[in-house]
Amino acid sequence: MPINDRLKEERLRLGLSQEDFARLAGVSKRAQANYEKGERSPQAEYLEALQGEQVDIYYILTGHRSGTPDAQPLGLPVVEPGPDLSPVKMYDIEAAAGAGRSFEGEPVKTTLYFSTAELSEQGLDPAQVVGIKVRGDSMDGTLADGDWVLVDRSNRDPKQEGVFLLLVSGERRIKRVQRLAGGALYLISDNDHYQPEMIKPQDMHDVEILGRCEIRIGRVV
Repeated sequence: MPINDRLKEERLRLGLSQEDFARLAGVSKRAQANYEKGERSPQAEYLEALQGEQVDIYYILTGHRSGTPDAQPLGLPVVEPGPDLSPVKMYDIEAAAGAGRSFEGEPVKTTLYFSTAELSEQGLDPAQVVGIKVRGDSMDGTLADGDWVLVDRSNRDPKQEGVFLLLVSGERRIKRVQRLAGGALYLISDNDHYQPEMIKPQDMHDVEILGRCEIRIGRVV
């Protein structure tokens, strides 16, 4: 059964109309109808809003009811996480234009629990992983506005070319980073409407690499 059918089944199980269910999730009735028809996929905020409303989010995503022996929460808030799950703090901050503070003291949007083994298979230490909400369209094609991305704070080496979360003059940015000869950094937006930016070696004191973006969580389009 596809996710849109499971979503409709869960709504009917609770005896709610599309309008009532949409109100719980903070979306329009039309959006709810599109989700149930499979014309659009629910975003993270939609599922988070339903989490505390007696809605079995795990069933919607996996087809298995919460509390059954084969139910293994996959990146979802749970009341009593098992020892094989690792918490990852998800920060609803302006990753592309933040306040310039460290993660400590930032408001945590939610905490999601991921399989420790699965994170390890991806080469990630759960203690070093945080979730960041993407803001803006500068990385369109790779990361869309509203996506979540898991950032490995232990990987700050620009020699491994990739997408990084940086702090540039107190401003958080997510950019593709290349290290140039002489120690300069080349910051690239995957959206062609944005020009690349070069950070010269003498300006590196204004730059801090906060971690490498490893896993995207977002809507399939």
